[in-house]
Amino acid sequence: MKNLILIFSFILVTAFVEAQSQIILDTIYANEHKNVALFFPNPIRQGITGSENFVFTYNREKEQYFGLLQSTPGSESNLLIINNNGSIFSYIVKYKEQLEKLNYFIPDSASIGNERPISNVNKKDNSVERLNFKSDYYKRFCSYLVKRRQRVGKLKKRNNGIILKIENIVFDKEELYFVITVENKSSLDYDVNFLNLTIQTRKKGKKKSLQNLNLAPVFVHNMPSRIKEAQITKLVYVVPKFSISNERLVLLELNEKNGERNVKLKISDKTINNPN
Repeated sequence: MKNLILIFSFILVTAFVEAQSQIILDTIYANEHKNVALFFPNPIRQGITGSENFVFTYNREKEQYFGLLQSTPGSESNLLIINNNGSIFSYIVKYKEQLEKLNYFIPDSASIGNERPISNVNKKDNSVERLNFKSDYYKRFCSYLVKRRQRVGKLKKRNNGIILKIENIVFDKEELYFVITVENKSSLDYDVNFLNLTIQTRKKGKKKSLQNLNLAPVFVHNMPSRIKEAQITKLVYVVPKFSISNERLVLLELNEKNGERNVKLKISDKTINNPN
């Protein structure tokens, strides 16, 4: 009998612990100096904070995928988000002077529920959406980086009126994002043949030469085929994260189709190993 009581008690305790773990909410930190951006898998329909010292702003007229969180010093609170498909997301929000993270990309799996029942058809649709989540993630983050004003340094090269520039290099999750600007200050349109990123290694010894390792992008945002006269194009190359030694460098090469206005920009190991 005692053994049965012990077993029953163990089951109750285990069930209680599991129930408690299911309602533990993630914490998001914010302050008054910087915007903390939250990107959701579907457009935001409603966003509510539990305290006046936290402000969550989002486009109320035209539904968008992201909102911005700011805070002034005060007690912790909570943030409730409802997407336009009824998915509900809930977080604890706290004030913090120094922020370690400014961007949160929220997956479907982080939803705590839905305000209306989800049919089996919707479940199938959600599984398809999850398959496309990575691509959507890249698109949203690249769009954000293109609009963001941040510089990694003076990385620029020019040839016959064609200017190739690295605006920013950002590390996020498992990838490096190269924010690139191409400006055509010449009087002729520029047709792009290719834009490549390669790692160059100098061979030691009497016969010095270069070895090139191509960095294939996992995603390219806003890649142009033609840059018209007086036009500026900003694009993003996403590659798997990597680092290099001081014996290597990264070469960004822009090649013109049926032309010779090719531009090569060298990026040092210090720049690559210290992204934003």
